[in-house]
Amino acid sequence: MNQKKLRIGLVCPYGWDTPGGVQSHVRDLAEYLIAKGHYVSVLAPVVDEEKAPEYVTSAGKPLAIPYNGAVARLLFGPIAFARVRQWISNGKFDLLHLHEPAIPSISLLACWAAEGPMVGTFHAAAKRQKAIFAIGPILEPVIEKLTARIAVSEAARSTLTEHLETDAVVIPNGIYADRYRDGEVVEKWSGNTIGFIGRYEEPRKGLPVLLEALPIIARFAPDVRVLVAGPGESKEVLESIDPQLRSRFEFLGRISEKEKADFLSSVAIYVAPNTGGESFGIILAEALAGGAAVLASDIPAFDSLLGNGEFGALFKSEDPQDLARVAIDLLRDGDKRRALAKRGKEYAQRFDWDVVAEDIYSIYEMALVGSSGVTLSSENRAWNRFLGREGS
Repeated sequence: MNQKKLRIGLVCPYGWDTPGGVQSHVRDLAEYLIAKGHYVSVLAPVVDEEKAPEYVTSAGKPLAIPYNGAVARLLFGPIAFARVRQWISNGKFDLLHLHEPAIPSISLLACWAAEGPMVGTFHAAAKRQKAIFAIGPILEPVIEKLTARIAVSEAARSTLTEHLETDAVVIPNGIYADRYRDGEVVEKWSGNTIGFIGRYEEPRKGLPVLLEALPIIARFAPDVRVLVAGPGESKEVLESIDPQLRSRFEFLGRISEKEKADFLSSVAIYVAPNTGGESFGIILAEALAGGAAVLASDIPAFDSLLGNGEFGALFKSEDPQDLARVAIDLLRDGDKRRALAKRGKEYAQRFDWDVVAEDIYSIYEMALVGSSGVTLSSENRAWNRFLGREGS
């Protein structure tokens, strides 16, 4: 990758300290670009500034706001706006890359505050009645300022076109595929095991669907075990499980990246029973790269990522009986399961950062044509945008 060295400003709208797909994407992209010799500064809401990497500048502490079936930790308002402007002024950036600029966040503030080459990446997939995109008339003039738009999936692109009547190039989220490819099989996690990773207390992650399916699965696969990794309180979940099946469940808590790679290389099936609100599914790409046979709900983002079932099995979303049916088939047919895992592992290479970052950089090059860099909008013009008084 022979690239001109750039000064790049990345804006992450969500709290840096909170695990999430957007934060992981921004972190990995920043570190990949830094490794290639670019200057990168990330602006994000941060709770504990001492633990943030050197390349992260805090815009202040985030606030918890319900959004798209979860709780988003965002930052918005006049104080944040002033910090955004200061960061832009100090950065002398060639280009800004704003993530989720269509929700009230520091990404939207940066789009209001800046002039020059700006790339926006849209991650969200949401129904019209649930989306913050409902403030579309205010957003449209701002989104038009973007030099280029990226959507992480067809589901995210559809959300963007439906709400803001604009289009985007689809470039998926990136993963370090080699990290997962090189995972080691751990005996305690192998055998007839079903793996799940995520914030299992969030209803949209779908763990209750798997819990409902377990009695059926156990009838046909008596030695099946379910291994759950991720943050949360397991006591309440265990109490909701049939006492005769509780011994089949093991909660691992948070696991390291190395443990995650080993986990995905060890489990017989990785299950993603999410019920909605997903625009991509980074954990699915990681599971594929790790060599797990993936079984996921057929929500649009997962259906698209898995090639309509070619690279991972699908079941009807929120249907525990269908989940059980497909899981039993995979557990009982080792050849079918291994063939599915092999196809998925090869396919996962297209999500590797070497591929994804090259595609993103090509968008940067297009955005930079004829540009002399990023500057601030005039104070009055930017402030009027912030207050929704453009033209006053």
